[in-house]
Amino acid sequence: MMEEFKKNIALFADGLDHPECIAVHVDGSVWAGGEAGQVYRIHANGGEWEEVANTGGFILGIAFSPGCEWLAVCDSAGKCVWKMDPETFKLDLFSKGCASHPFNIPNYPVFDSAGNLYVSESGEFNKVTGKILKFSTDGRGEVWHAGPFSFTNGMALGKDGKYLYLVCSWLPGVERINISNDGSAGAREVYCTMPRTVPDGIAFDQDENLYVSCYTPNAIYKVSKDRVSTLLVEDWEAHTLSNPTNIAFGGDNMDQLFTANLGRWHINKIDLGIKGLPLVSHQNI
Repeated sequence: MMEEFKKNIALFADGLDHPECIAVHVDGSVWAGGEAGQVYRIHANGGEWEEVANTGGFILGIAFSPGCEWLAVCDSAGKCVWKMDPETFKLDLFSKGCASHPFNIPNYPVFDSAGNLYVSESGEFNKVTGKILKFSTDGRGEVWHAGPFSFTNGMALGKDGKYLYLVCSWLPGVERINISNDGSAGAREVYCTMPRTVPDGIAFDQDENLYVSCYTPNAIYKVSKDRVSTLLVEDWEAHTLSNPTNIAFGGDNMDQLFTANLGRWHINKIDLGIKGLPLVSHQNI
């Protein structure tokens, strides 16, 4: 692990079931999912957690809507997205896809400021069949971009909301799609490539640097605005970072980076010292 970050990485919560996803609530609590359908809520100070719901599937990505009114939960085993009330923990089926494309691997959800939900559809393993679906606030879905993408995974909106950034795990790298004024998908381009990695999750800081967590190697990279990629932290032993899949900014000052570890049972907290870009659910943090 890079020496300068050893002291900044701490165990935030332990004993979870191979968490792949992570999201931060406006109240500071950290939420994650497990490989047997668990939805976890972790106390803002870390350590204490509870399983608040279970879909019976395999939880991939999660995201809070504007105002944290509900949590979108991608379930690969159920081939669906669930809608969960963060107060009552009630789960309702949100969508199994759209008329022209039922979900196969719904991977990661992202909300825009209007409450529209984008969901990455990974497609199939070892095939370039990934897509992006979009759902309006009333649940109507469509294929927003037909791709094909090389295994769509984590996503994030850029600072001005004009681009949707998308991990393509077997590109390997990140693409971005322009969001047109009418909300349709515009031009598509490769934002960066990351040879000999399998990128999974992304998050922006307030200066528009992009952080990319990788299923392999056990590393997080930082991609600057001019698209130069540098290694932020790596753990070749895979004890602290172990298949770090999704990442999310949180903490009192939004300068802590939380990482899920699909290869183990814990959540990390990295005192990054750099503020993250607030999501639409974070406007009050």
